[in-house]
Amino acid sequence: MEITASMVKELRAATGAGVMDCRKALEQTQGDMAKATELLRDKALAAAAKKASREAREGIIGHYVHTGSRMASLVEVNCETDFVARTEEFQRLARELAMQVVAARPEYLRPEDVPAAVVEEQRAAFRRDAENMGKPPEAVERIVQGRLEKYYAETCLLKQPFIRDEGTAVQDLITQAVAKLGENIVVRRFVRLEIEG
Repeated sequence: MEITASMVKELRAATGAGVMDCRKALEQTQGDMAKATELLRDKALAAAAKKASREAREGIIGHYVHTGSRMASLVEVNCETDFVARTEEFQRLARELAMQVVAARPEYLRPEDVPAAVVEEQRAAFRRDAENMGKPPEAVERIVQGRLEKYYAETCLLKQPFIRDEGTAVQDLITQAVAKLGENIVVRRFVRLEIEG
């Protein structure tokens, strides 16, 4: 199958990958757009995994003030160089993350940040609910684990579904940015402010 420029352009728009990477992916998949997208996504994940150990000391503070100025957030997003920190793509990512914090109200950055006492309290509540439904013991543990994962997806920023694309987790959004920008990107911390009243 002939790979046309419009096919490459369409795949590039969908994935953000480079022109040559898009062309190669389309050639490998005989022009199948879905398979090429998956191939590029797998390649991006592999690239991000390689970069994860590199130190990220540069970066910016992303900020967002919601209409009406009653809610706002700050998010520290780090990368490896100030050059990348100044790019429009990186700054857009930081702003999107700040908007995510305002809209989705995460309490923690990642599951490891949830205090052990809170995790145990949640586990006990989920276990009680499952046992009250009369589920067998082996099903109870699966239910508890599933509900705990859902709890993390609601309360941990990196596990939350991205507000602009519910099918993408925030961590996946960051991974895509790592693949695109070629540097390790780390969200260090965030704060959300809201006027009570």
